[in-house]
Amino acid sequence: MKKTSSGHSFGVTQASYAGLRKKRTRGARGYGSGMGSWYWIGVSAGLGAAVGILIAAAVGAAVRTVLVVAGVAAVLAGLAVGFGIDEWQPGGWVDVVLGAGGALLGLLVAVQIVGGALRRGGTRGGTGALVAGSAFVVAALAWIPGVGYLMVLALPVLAVRIRSAQPERYAGLRTLARDE
Repeated sequence: MKKTSSGHSFGVTQASYAGLRKKRTRGARGYGSGMGSWYWIGVSAGLGAAVGILIAAAVGAAVRTVLVVAGVAAVLAGLAVGFGIDEWQPGGWVDVVLGAGGALLGLLVAVQIVGGALRRGGTRGGTGALVAGSAFVVAALAWIPGVGYLMVLALPVLAVRIRSAQPERYAGLRTLARDE
């Protein structure tokens, strides 16, 4: 310890370590535990949706068996995301459930988008790259407070709108080509 001319000493003492320990164990202020749990649940849901979209970009519009396997993979990846966030920050089992649910919803919506793009002449590589890029945008948006919840709520609405916007198949000019 170095003494100054005023008699005060500078340096780290055992008493200052005890003071630091007390400060760290006190409850969080401001952006703390009250907001933290719902924030991290939303992040888990948004990152789960991003994982589902990324898996859909890799799978594309495949046959139903592959889509079922991709759905299981998306749910498992969403569970892993939720479990990782739950271990890291407060939130509980809701992190895990919304991570898996977001992944499944993200996969279902993105598969419809990919299928529609491929039916209209898009290439597998280009469509996969664009959808994968959108997955990274969704992952970045998940870190904004509340946006993860909005994404998980908006995905089913988007799926219904995409499904209803698909045109029905009409015979069109094929009926004129038949010889009757």
